Amino acid sequence: MDTVRALGGDVYEIDTRMAGYSGITAGYLILGSRPCLVETGTATSAPVVRDALASLGVGAGDLATVVVTHIHLDHAGGVGDIAGMFPAAEIVVHEKGARHLVDPSRLMASAKMVWGDKLDVLFGSLAPTDAARIRALGDTGAIDLGDGRTLSSHYSPGHAKHHVGLIDSFTGDLYVGDAAGVYMPETGDLRPATPPPDFDLDVALASIALFQDLGPERLLFSHYGPVDDVTSILDRSAEELRIWVDLTKQARSEGLDLDHAVAMVRDRTKDRYGALQNADERAEHFEMLSGAPSNVAGILHWLDRISPPGPDHP
Repeated sequence: MDTVRALGGDVYEIDTRMAGYSGITAGYLILGSRPCLVETGTATSAPVVRDALASLGVGAGDLATVVVTHIHLDHAGGVGDIAGMFPAAEIVVHEKGARHLVDPSRLMASAKMVWGDKLDVLFGSLAPTDAARIRALGDTGAIDLGDGRTLSSHYSPGHAKHHVGLIDSFTGDLYVGDAAGVYMPETGDLRPATPPPDFDLDVALASIALFQDLGPERLLFSHYGPVDDVTSILDRSAEELRIWVDLTKQARSEGLDLDHAVAMVRDRTKDRYGALQNADERAEHFEMLSGAPSNVAGILHWLDRISPPGPDHP
């Protein structure tokens, strides 16, 4: 698979090769008079991204902006490294994530707790970024792409409290990050991404409704790639969330522990996804991106927050 693919409208998909895999995480370059990189990928992906930008004629002094949809390490782990490689670029992130790019220690400590020894292989280490180079976004904001073209940000929590969607005024492309789930182009599968600690069903559904209201021409998934069938995919995104939450609620009401809840939800949903019909590399990639244990744990965390278990409940 090629690292760079032209998508039209001066937009280029970059396969950031997370942990050496292709087709897992995408960054996007909007190549206007003020070039803008959307998503950096992981820290270990930074040299791949640098070389991809160079192949498109964007050198160290040329990149105007780096924007991330949220600060999870598969999307923003390379921010510090990319900032160092492109010293003229402004780094744009939601205000709830900005401090973690300046001082990544808490973010890295929590990631270490989740991923353990896999952390270095999957993500590497997020390097700090000088606060003076960061622009923090509120609920909405605009990034100047040059020549009257803008990338407008829209606060879209539910997956993460520091998540934004980004819509291009020229193409109508909406960069959805993880707020609409994980899409697998080979099979057309869409699966929710509901990790702890921020997942909230009502907020996540409101973000999907916001995306519908924005009326995008195309969705650009960080995992993975462009989707033209906007309305049906966003409808599917909301449907998937409801199904996973309903099944996890059922497991919780039956008193199942996390492992048994995961097994039940995995079994009840497996027929929804073509990628899981064969135990091959696609199934492995799907689980890496939107693993059932992470999804169920995030939903349980939310359920415990809104309806704490009683004394007889595990």
